[in-house]
Amino acid sequence: MSAWSRVPVLRRLDPFLLAVLAAVGAALLLPAAGAVADGFAVGTSLGVGLLFLLYGMRLRPAEALAGLRDWRLQGSVALSTYALLPLLGLGLAAAAGPLLEDGLVAGLLFLAVLPCTVQSCVVFVSVARGDVPAAVVAATASNLAGIGLTPLLAALLLGATAAGAAPDASAVGRIVLQLLVPFLLGLLLGRWSGAWVRRHRRPLSVLDRAVVVAVVYAAFSRGVVSGAFAEVGTGELAVVLGCCALLLGAALALTWWLPRLWRAARPQRTTLLFCGSNKSLATGLPMATVLFDPHVVGLLVLPVIVYHPLQIAVCSVLAPRLARGAGGLEEAGAARSAAPPVPGAVPGP
Repeated sequence: MSAWSRVPVLRRLDPFLLAVLAAVGAALLLPAAGAVADGFAVGTSLGVGLLFLLYGMRLRPAEALAGLRDWRLQGSVALSTYALLPLLGLGLAAAAGPLLEDGLVAGLLFLAVLPCTVQSCVVFVSVARGDVPAAVVAATASNLAGIGLTPLLAALLLGATAAGAAPDASAVGRIVLQLLVPFLLGLLLGRWSGAWVRRHRRPLSVLDRAVVVAVVYAAFSRGVVSGAFAEVGTGELAVVLGCCALLLGAALALTWWLPRLWRAARPQRTTLLFCGSNKSLATGLPMATVLFDPHVVGLLVLPVIVYHPLQIAVCSVLAPRLARGAGGLEEAGAARSAAPPVPGAVPGP
């Protein structure tokens, strides 16, 4: 055992978390900008497309159809994204309003009405052994619905009108081309190569985590390059960070425990946990530039910029822990199935 592994804190740190923290530090010290950022964005997009191709190859068509049929899960994700979190956001905005500028208060409300992330949600669900087909359906539907619902809810909560602010229709095309097409193609190819992908699930999970690390770096780089972090004082930034942490913590707690009311299985609870609590920076920034005055956008999107890497850092810790818990349950179930019958025991019904 090395000297480093004998330090309790370092021994508990997951290599994935270390990679996430390293990406944050790299973005703060050397953010991607200009042509580097453009090339990084292209590479990340290609990586995400490959991820969804592999997800499709890994799944059986019957499993994908099951993701569509679980109306309770899909409805729960939609209600969490567009009802539960907006209500939580209203409460936080009211409580923190006296401590923040109006632009930051508006930013908290805008954050609360955004759709969930797509790439990182599905990656986290996959890492945590959740219901990946349902996550693909839920995250994609959330973003498609958000094109109309986010401007409407933002107008209602902010007390302003969204008239004349046309949603970015190209987002539909990007979602279809980058996510649905590779996923459906993977389902078709899975007839011949699905078994190979499932056998090599562990090494391929490295790709899942690499994409998450890349998203962390890109999110922090975007905030540093835009100068959004320099527009507020340390005290206000601390309040925004606290509000984002409270919103994320409440969302994670509620989306994990509420499904127990209808006895949801662990994979479905895991899917709701990530898809119902995450908010999309990639969708939020373009929408903000369309919906709001350019002079206030930089301040208004700061809560979104803070929340996004925060949710990734927290979820990157939760996902492996949930995977280990799911593995323990699977092993326990297998052990019970393989155990010899107890002499004289009465069979159950």
